[in-house]
Amino acid sequence: MTTASAPTSWVPLEANPDLFSTWCETLGLDTSKYAFYDVFGLDDELLAMVPQPVEAVLFLFPLTSRIEAHRSGLQKKADEKSELLWFPQTIGNACGTIGLLHAIANSAAAQAIRPESVLAHLLARARSVPPAERANLLLQCEDLRSAHASTAAQGQTAAPTAEDDVDLHFVAFVRSSTGALVELDGRQDGPVERVPYIERNELLSRTAHVIQQDYMAVDPDQVQFSVVALSQSV
Repeated sequence: MTTASAPTSWVPLEANPDLFSTWCETLGLDTSKYAFYDVFGLDDELLAMVPQPVEAVLFLFPLTSRIEAHRSGLQKKADEKSELLWFPQTIGNACGTIGLLHAIANSAAAQAIRPESVLAHLLARARSVPPAERANLLLQCEDLRSAHASTAAQGQTAAPTAEDDVDLHFVAFVRSSTGALVELDGRQDGPVERVPYIERNELLSRTAHVIQQDYMAVDPDQVQFSVVALSQSV
């Protein structure tokens, strides 16, 4: 894992499961075992199309004043005993990569990380330092920056520049070791508990409910929502 000085803002990623899987393979996840899949809608019939069990969910949403105000009133810090790995975001537009790290590190997919890979080294180092120091690990990891840049350049839509003020944001939802549905957002102060307990096979359906209730219903005029699931490869 090489290090180098890096800009404090990156080109944002688009919500594209194929590109997410490419990002993962580049950095060391065995994508023959785990990969990302589109969630085409939040109705039961569409959720049933997603390969199960879902291990994590990445959610892209607009940072509107209504949604942000609503979220600020829902912050309940997750149980520290769950041992979730959380990264604070200090790099502009890096929420896609941070969401991917959160999804992989805090799910069964972590078992499919290749030994001696960039991901293996980065996550091991991150677990050994306090959260405040993890931001510097990301900033100094040239392999991570390169994978992010390559993924952003392959998007199906024209990517904004690193300097653009982007009003879309990724968060990840995972099931903790204590069974809680937890939202991981690098812009918050740490992991946030959304539901005290869910069964493993409920992660997608319960996350869909949270998204509908605490995001879509809060600002119903917005349409820029995307959901991507991390599941076993099919």
